Amino acid sequence: MAAPGASLRLVAPVWNRGTSGIRGLSRSVDPEGSQRKGRTLLQFLADHFYDVEAVREYLLQKQVLKVLQKNRSFTYIKEQYGPYVAGAYFILKQGGAVKFQDKEWMRTNGRGLSGELWKLREVPIEAVDASGCAINYQGLDNLLALKELQSLSLQCCPHVDDWCLSRLHQLANSLRELSLAGCPRISERGLACLHHLQNLRRLDISHLPAVSNPGLTQILVEEMLPNCEVLGADWAQSLKLGPEEQSCDTASSPIPA
Repeated sequence: MAAPGASLRLVAPVWNRGTSGIRGLSRSVDPEGSQRKGRTLLQFLADHFYDVEAVREYLLQKQVLKVLQKNRSFTYIKEQYGPYVAGAYFILKQGGAVKFQDKEWMRTNGRGLSGELWKLREVPIEAVDASGCAINYQGLDNLLALKELQSLSLQCCPHVDDWCLSRLHQLANSLRELSLAGCPRISERGLACLHHLQNLRRLDISHLPAVSNPGLTQILVEEMLPNCEVLGADWAQSLKLGPEEQSCDTASSPIPA
């Protein structure tokens, strides 16, 4: 049996052998093991690595790097085609959609980005649908230059958090609609940052699991933005329900995809 301190050293040589990803790791340890029927990748790693925690850390780091890669700034596109094209390129690459002024919604197709995109350097973007995209704090750099942006949907974005909301004041002059529904990392602190957005006319803050008191939070947001329609009435309604009714109501509520 290997000494306790030798586990990381046993894993390290396999990593440095020039293999690519976990498939390469599995081939280096046991070429036939990954082919065994009914064996999952996690089971295989547990059988052949002394330090499974090191493998887990590697996978987490790989996931973080992937998110960072998706949120890089496309400086070269911004310099050549301007902020509108660069912002649209960023959203479209993530699987979202953009609407240029007086144009139809633009989405990616099976063949990649539309060639029309590069002809719109002088046309402002008025709406962005980034629902479910991997946007984070750094990635917002690609959107904050869109000074004519009127509608922004960040619905169900897993990496949008309170710090992200603290940056949206840069869109205060133009932004009219904002959806934050289903964002798991947004809490009351982030929503408090929206007081800068006095031109908002519609705000969706429904299904935010990190908000501890949703009903009261909605009331405070409505007072903070008196000219804005705040969606999330099911939360406010929960304040009037008894404990048993609340649990039933929650159980019947649809879970956002």
